[in-house]
Amino acid sequence: MVLVLTAGTTGAAPAAQGAGAPLPSVTAVAATVVPAAPGSATPLSGYAVQSTAKVADTAETVSSPGYPATGWYPAGPRSTVLAALLAAGVHPDPFHSTQQELIPAADFSVPWWYRSDFTVADTTARTHLDFSGVISAADVFVNGRLIATKSAVAGAYTRHEFDVTTLIRPGTNTVAFRIQPNNPRKHLTMGWLDWLQPPPDENMGIVRDVTVRRAGPVALRDAHVVSALAMPSMATADLTVRARLRNDSDATVTTTLSGTVGQVKGTGQGQAQGRGAVADAVTQVDAAFARSVTLAPHETRTVSFSPAEHPALRLKSPRVWWPAHMGGQPMYELGLTATATATTHGTATPSDTARQTFGIRDVRAPLNADGARQYEVNGRPLLVKGAGWSPDQFLRWDPTYVEDRLKYALDLGLNTLRLEGHIEPDEFFDLADRYGILTLPGWECCTKWEGDFNRDGAGERWTAADHSTARASMAAEAARLRNHPGVISFLIGSDAAPTEEIERAYLDALKAADWNAPVIPAAADTASPITGRSGMKMTGPYDWVPPGYWYDKRDGGASGFNSETSAGPDIPTLDTLRRMMTPAELETLWKDPTAVQYHRSPSATFDTLELYDTALTARYGAPASLEDYVRKAQLAQYENVRAQFEAYARNAKDPSDPSTGVIYWMFNSGWTSLHWQLVDRFLDQGGAYFGAKKANEPLHVQYGYDDRSVTVVNSRPAPASGLTARVTLFAPDGTQKYDRTVTGLSVAGGGASSTALTLPGSVPGLSTTYLARLLLTDAAGREVSRNVYWLSTEEDVLDRERGDWFHTPTTSYADLRGLDSMARTAVTATASTTADGASGTSTTTVTLRHAGTGGTPALLTDVHLVRASGDPVLPVRWNDNQVSLWPGESATLTATYRTADLRGSVPRLRVSGWNTPTGTAAAA
Repeated sequence: MVLVLTAGTTGAAPAAQGAGAPLPSVTAVAATVVPAAPGSATPLSGYAVQSTAKVADTAETVSSPGYPATGWYPAGPRSTVLAALLAAGVHPDPFHSTQQELIPAADFSVPWWYRSDFTVADTTARTHLDFSGVISAADVFVNGRLIATKSAVAGAYTRHEFDVTTLIRPGTNTVAFRIQPNNPRKHLTMGWLDWLQPPPDENMGIVRDVTVRRAGPVALRDAHVVSALAMPSMATADLTVRARLRNDSDATVTTTLSGTVGQVKGTGQGQAQGRGAVADAVTQVDAAFARSVTLAPHETRTVSFSPAEHPALRLKSPRVWWPAHMGGQPMYELGLTATATATTHGTATPSDTARQTFGIRDVRAPLNADGARQYEVNGRPLLVKGAGWSPDQFLRWDPTYVEDRLKYALDLGLNTLRLEGHIEPDEFFDLADRYGILTLPGWECCTKWEGDFNRDGAGERWTAADHSTARASMAAEAARLRNHPGVISFLIGSDAAPTEEIERAYLDALKAADWNAPVIPAAADTASPITGRSGMKMTGPYDWVPPGYWYDKRDGGASGFNSETSAGPDIPTLDTLRRMMTPAELETLWKDPTAVQYHRSPSATFDTLELYDTALTARYGAPASLEDYVRKAQLAQYENVRAQFEAYARNAKDPSDPSTGVIYWMFNSGWTSLHWQLVDRFLDQGGAYFGAKKANEPLHVQYGYDDRSVTVVNSRPAPASGLTARVTLFAPDGTQKYDRTVTGLSVAGGGASSTALTLPGSVPGLSTTYLARLLLTDAAGREVSRNVYWLSTEEDVLDRERGDWFHTPTTSYADLRGLDSMARTAVTATASTTADGASGTSTTTVTLRHAGTGGTPALLTDVHLVRASGDPVLPVRWNDNQVSLWPGESATLTATYRTADLRGSVPRLRVSGWNTPTGTAAAA
C-alpha cells in the first residue's frame, strides 16, 4: 500500500518511537500503473525513502527494478523526508510541547533516496518524466541510469522534463531521486523565517507531483489562453490560444492541432471544477479551431490561434470571473489535440492532448495620487482585505484541510490571501478560483531569494547558477499560475526590490509566459530599477499595539496598502492550548511574560509575550489563572483585530491618503502557534477570528477610536438607504449613560462609508470603563449589524518617537479593569440540529437568551459545538458568534459542519463568556 500523508485536521500524535528507534520492517510501495494513451499524465503514487547514510548499495543498484528497499519508509506522492518519518511514527508529535527538538537535525545533513516503481505495458509511445518541487536538488536516475545531476535539478520551483523513452522497458520501471539537504539561506527553495520553529529537515524532499507522460511523435506543451476583456463594457473578450508543438521523432511530421473553448459546467457561483475536469464538463463549445503544422525532426514551434484568424475566439457576452461578494466565478476550459501524420507512411494518429481551465477577468493595479497600489478588478476599485497564508509546516498536502481554511477566509469576509514563498500546488489555486479568493503569490524574503539585494536578510549572495535557477523558477511559476483568474499579481520581491539584472530576468520570463497580471517589485515601500515604486508599505507592526493605533495614517495605520501587519500574538482557545502545551508550560504561559515561548517564534524579537502580557495586565488586570488569562486574551484579540480591519475599511474612500489594502499577518500558522493567526492549527476560532468576522460584515456599523465617530460601511455592491443607527453607552453594570438614534441614513455601495454621528468628548457620570452598543437597522426595522465595544475614558497613549519596525511603545494604557466588576449573568441556550444526508453536513440552530433580571449585559458570549467528550467539532462555520446581549435580548446563531466530524456523538453546546459561567446544553 501507499501511505499518503495528509495535513491531518485531528491533530492526533503519531506513536512516539523516538529518534533512536529501530527501522520498521520493509513496507511495500505499490507500483504506479502508467497507461499508454497519448496525452496521459500519471503522477507517481508514492515512494520508498531512506537516508544515504544507511544505504551501502550503488546508485545504479538502488534505481534498478527489483531492488528490495528493505527497511525503507513509505512516503506519499508529495512528501518531505520528515513528513514521511512522522507518518511512520519514527518521531513524536512535533506540534506538541518542544518535542520537535527531539528530532536530530544531523539525520538530514546527508542526501536521502526517494525511490518509486511504475509499470508500462506498451513501450511504443514516447515517455517523459515531468516534475517540479524538488527541495533542494537531486540526482535523478531511471532504471539504473543517471539522467540528470543535482546541478541541473536544483530549486524548489524549477520544472524539468526528461525524455526517458529509450530507458523504458515493458513491465516494472524505476525512478529514483537522490535528494540533497536543504538550506534556504544557501538554496532557492523554501524557508520559514520567524513564522514558526523550522523543521529539522528544512523541508527536504519532493513536494509536488512527479508525472510520467505518454505521447506519440509530437508532444503538446505550454497550452494556454491569453484573454483580453473589452473594458469598460465587458461586452466581448478576445482569446488568443497558444501552445508549443515538439517533434520528438527523427522524421518530418505533419500535425493537425485542433482545439475548443467552452464554459465549464456548474461554474459561475463558486462551483468551478479543478484542473482535472473531464471533457464532458463543458456545457457547450464556444469556439473551435484547427491548423496543420509540419515539423522537421526534433523541431519545436509555438502555434497561436487569434481572434483575427478565428472570429469565434472573440466571445460575445463572455461570462466574467469576479472575486467573491462581487459576482460569480465562471470558468472556461481549453481543450487541444495534436494528431500526427508521419511523411513516411501517411497514417494519422492521436499524438498528445492538453486541457487547461481559465477565467476571463481584467485586473489592474495602478498607483493612486498618494503613490499607493490600488487594485481594480473588471474596472471596479477593490479594497484588498486579506491575510498571509501558511501551508503545513511539513508541506503536507490535504485538499480537505486546505478547502476548510479557504472557506474560513470567505467566512471572515476576506477577499485575498498572500503567499510569501511556499507557493502552493495547482489544486490550491483551483480552489481559490472556485471560491473567488484572490491570491498574491511571490518570492520569499530574507533567504537566498533576496541574497543579492537584501543585506538585512540571511541569504547568501547569488552565483551564476542561482541566476539561472531564479529565471527558470519564474518561468515555471508564471506558466503554472497565468490562467488562474484569482492570481492578481506576482511579487518579485518581498522585503526588498531586486537588482536590475535579477528584475530583468524575472520580467523577461513573465513576458515570455504571456503573464497578464500586474508585477509588483516588492511588498515593502521601495522601488526597482525597471518596474518602479511598489505602492506597498511594510511598516509593521508585528507585535502588540492598542486598537487606536490603526486609525492614525502613520506607520502601519489605515492608509495605503500594508502588505503584512498585525498586533502580533494570538493566544488560542483553551482547547487548543491544552493540545499543544504541557501543564507546566501552560503554567508558565500565564505567569511569566518574560519566558521564552517555543510556540511563538525562533526569532529573539518575538520569542516572548512580554509586550503583549504587559498590555493585557495594564488594560484588563493581572490574570488570576490560566482560564482568566485566556479569557482576557480573547477579549483583547477581538478588539484589536476588529479595529485593524475596521480602520482600513472606513478610510478606503477618503479623498486624501486612502487605504487601499491590508494583509493581516497572518491568516493561519503552519503549526501550533501563539502568534500571527486568525485561526489556529486545529481550525478552532477565538476572539481574533470573530473580531475579523465582525469587522468585515457586508453592511456594518462601527466606532472610530480616533474621533469617536459612528460610521456605516457598506461593502455590498448596491447602495443602502433607510437605515437607522442607535448608539447607547453603559456602565459595566448595565446602567445607561447615553443614548442617541439617527434615522434616514444612506450609504453608497462598493466600500463607501457614511458617518451617522460623533459621540461627545465627555458624558456626565460615565465610568472609567464603559460599554458602547451600536445597532444598525434597515427600513423594515430588522437588525442588520450589532457591534459592542468596551472602552475607557483613559486612552492608550503611543510614543511614536520610539517606534521601530515591529511595534510602537505605549506609555499609558486604557483602563478596562472595570470589566472585572461585571456581575455574573446567565445565558440560556436552546438548539436543534438537522442533517443533510446528500451533502454530509449538519446545521445546528442555537437561540441564546439573556436570562438575567438585572441590567448587566452578557459580554462576548461564545458558543462552541462539542462532542459528548467535550472536544470541539471542527471545522465549523457560524453565522455569528461571541455576541453580547442585554437582559431580555436574544440571538439566533447557526453552525454548519460535516456530520462525520461528530464522530458518532450527539452534538452539544458549550456556552461561556466574559461574565457568563460555562455551561453545556443539548443540541440534538
